[in-house]
Amino acid sequence: MASKDSFGAKGTLDVDGTSYEIFRLDAVSGDGLDVASLPFSLKVLLENLLRTEDGSDITADDVKAIAGWDADADPSQEIQFTPARVIMQDFTGVPCVVDLATMREAMADLGGDPTKINPLAPAEMVIDHSVIADVFGTPEAFGRNVEIEYERNRERYQFLRWGQGAFDDFKVVPPGTGIVHQVNIEHLARTVFTREVDGVLQAYPDTCVGTDSHTTMVNGIGVVGWGVGGIEAEAAMLGQPVSMLIPRVVGFKLNGDLPEGATATDLVLTITEMLREHGVVGKFVEFYGPGVSVLPLANRATIGNMSPEFGSTIAVFPIDEETTKYLELTGRTPEQIALVEAYAKEQGLWHDPDAEPRFSEKLELDLATVVPSLAGPKRPQDRVSLSEAKESFRSALADYAEDTDAQETKGYDENVEESFPASDTPHNGHGEAPPNGHVAAGSGAGGRPRNPAQVTLADGTSFELDHGAVTIAAITSCTNTSNPSVMIGAALLAKKAVEKGLERKPWVKTTLAPGSKVVSDYYEKSGLTPYLDKLGFNLVGYGCTTCIGNSGPLIPEVSQAVNDNDLAVVSVLSGNRNFEGRINPDVKMNYLASPPLVVAYALAGSMDVDLFNDPLGQDTEGNDVYMKDIWPTSAEIEEVVASAITSDMFDDGYADVFAGDEQWRSLPTPEGKTFEWDAESTYVRKPPYFDGMPQEPEPVTDIDGARVLLKLGDSVTTDHISPAGAIKKDSPAGHYLAEHGVEQRDFNSYGSRRGNHEVMIRGTFANIRLRNQMAPGTEGGFTRYLDGGEDSVTSVFEASEKYIAAGVPLVVLAGKEYGSGSSRDWAAKGTALLGVKAVIAESYERIHRSNLIGMGVLPLQYPEGESAESLGLTGEETFSVSGVTELNDGTTPRTVKVTADGVEFDAVVRIDTPGEANYYRNGGIMQYVLRNLLRG
Repeated sequence: MASKDSFGAKGTLDVDGTSYEIFRLDAVSGDGLDVASLPFSLKVLLENLLRTEDGSDITADDVKAIAGWDADADPSQEIQFTPARVIMQDFTGVPCVVDLATMREAMADLGGDPTKINPLAPAEMVIDHSVIADVFGTPEAFGRNVEIEYERNRERYQFLRWGQGAFDDFKVVPPGTGIVHQVNIEHLARTVFTREVDGVLQAYPDTCVGTDSHTTMVNGIGVVGWGVGGIEAEAAMLGQPVSMLIPRVVGFKLNGDLPEGATATDLVLTITEMLREHGVVGKFVEFYGPGVSVLPLANRATIGNMSPEFGSTIAVFPIDEETTKYLELTGRTPEQIALVEAYAKEQGLWHDPDAEPRFSEKLELDLATVVPSLAGPKRPQDRVSLSEAKESFRSALADYAEDTDAQETKGYDENVEESFPASDTPHNGHGEAPPNGHVAAGSGAGGRPRNPAQVTLADGTSFELDHGAVTIAAITSCTNTSNPSVMIGAALLAKKAVEKGLERKPWVKTTLAPGSKVVSDYYEKSGLTPYLDKLGFNLVGYGCTTCIGNSGPLIPEVSQAVNDNDLAVVSVLSGNRNFEGRINPDVKMNYLASPPLVVAYALAGSMDVDLFNDPLGQDTEGNDVYMKDIWPTSAEIEEVVASAITSDMFDDGYADVFAGDEQWRSLPTPEGKTFEWDAESTYVRKPPYFDGMPQEPEPVTDIDGARVLLKLGDSVTTDHISPAGAIKKDSPAGHYLAEHGVEQRDFNSYGSRRGNHEVMIRGTFANIRLRNQMAPGTEGGFTRYLDGGEDSVTSVFEASEKYIAAGVPLVVLAGKEYGSGSSRDWAAKGTALLGVKAVIAESYERIHRSNLIGMGVLPLQYPEGESAESLGLTGEETFSVSGVTELNDGTTPRTVKVTADGVEFDAVVRIDTPGEANYYRNGGIMQYVLRNLLRG
């Protein structure tokens, strides 16, 4: 739609002979309007509104609201943000394509043109979440893991290949290429976007939304983008703007430079701790000041990646010379780089290190104060200085191992995710264990009670395994594998360790999963690959692996000992999330660390070690070797980075990025504009969202006679709610698959079956760490069925089936921070399909609250200071909610009355914008979009 252009902002920008239409920010002027001092991120939003102003959804008043932004005010002004593009990964992306395919059929059923269901904004998907580190520690690991990945996921991949052909402006980056966020920042992101609109070539800031919360990694190159639920992403693909409130913006000033020995990972863990303590949920964070100029782009990307761990919507860096240097390094064209610089300078988006934009709040960090750090054992914001890691581990151990007398410390809520796809069978490709003879895992000095287990591997290596043993050491996750300084640092540390004669401890599963093939290229060019291989850090795949729980099984004998002796063992990974239960079902304690520290802990073999003062092992002459003896200097790292990394690597690595390998190209691909659903498929099935949907929405109703499906505590994450990890044989999903002829070895993971709503419903609220207070003494997906005089403990799914059959609506009661964690659309989809009509919580995470509305579920909030406990609610009550019908009048009630067996309170309605109210009135965002496209 052509811009209304109330401000006369439309102009041209000529760059090296090419003319672009732009919308000039300096055209917005007048009393109280100050564009020049706006934060970078709000200037990007301002341009977005200027260019898309249409007089109805986006008005001149919206533009003025940003230009005249009151930095101190609480967010209240709704705007409609139109992202330039959508980026997806396969776990969250497959349901998006399933929904689009289903919408095409629904459009046809309602008498419309199915090809109207088509991405109107460019959409790109990177298949990166399906590879599992089954095979490790061997040169064949990568090839075998890819083969296993294709065996498990053939149906899904065929479906995605159909989507790539059926939909316009939809591209798929095939498996084995890289991690979505690293591919995004290295290749897909433009920084300044160009597109022909009404026959005119426009240039405007690259913006995006993504179906993964770590989409924010692209903030590092000046792209304003963040994670949304798959439901919102589908709407954005279909041309619907993202409804949002103009946010508060936190300015984070950086000064100085990192000291010797401190890495980008240490910096980001420090920033995570600071911002979590400050409180930035729902806010934009923007970095500025002289320290930005000295911060390498890769370090900025590492910081941007961790934005969800701070809780902020974005963590963005403005555009400067470092941005254009990175674009040049990563193979962007000279024309694109020239456009980025010219556009940013023309629009006031070029970073001035001396400027002080107006911010809502400010923090400051002297980079010189950053020290080597870890985060753990179960939250990314729980930073621990490496010098204190041993003692911190010991005091945390009491929460995980009953046989210790370690000082108990207050931990995070135990309701944390299980996110591990299980291997069908253990592929014991870990190669030969180092011939260390009898060695002890986790047997640090001190008075800590021990619980050692004697373990003998298949090759005869024998050792004692104890609490604190590092059983997984994984260089993984785009957070760090996109950063050459820490990746080269890890490889140089490995080289020095090998030259000293050190070996990884035999109980450690070591994996290397870079975010793109470029990492392998510069490892090869620098001659460092053999040293990583020697320590067992062989390439296992280009994908998320351990960070999302795709760690694969532990060494079988180690797993057996851990389970037989209830050992609290440890993973150390260079990822961004370490929630309890996420990394591996056998591993209770998880620590985030830089890639060099991952290697160091693989050598040490235990968290019960002081890396500064205890030896990592002995050299060939029997002398103790300490970490200081093998830690590479900044100068050594920079020398290798400068000599080993060239733009040609990025040109070659991404030359044919959408074509895929022979396995991808040879997949049989269905044809046609609508998908031919296979009735026998257990991976991809047509969901029921549009079954019986009328052309016009029916009036919303109050909720009467509802029962409580679950009563939950604080900090229940989307990983508790959304199906993730292994599908167990005795679970409702396992029973379903068995009934459909699937052998247990072929169950695969919930993530791989996200395109089958029947599996996903059965796995919703089924996380092994979930504690439903309605069914005390249980863990996992259990509840009590309370209807028709019956009171019985059963699975959440089976109780839901009974309630739905009886026509009984359901509610969920929850505590603080409900729905925090990854942007998992199935946490909302599964909730809706289980028959839940409302959630009543003390507070919500931004994306999940929005997704609930997008699925037609009403998010309600207890009155300030109240909770289920303070109100005396047990979950056994019958609930009614009145006042919801006000929405039929075109207004949104501030509160509704909740009654529960004599308890009454006014719950806050967390439908925060008019756009969200429209979604709720239509029964969900997909129904709203479908009806609009049908009318149009």
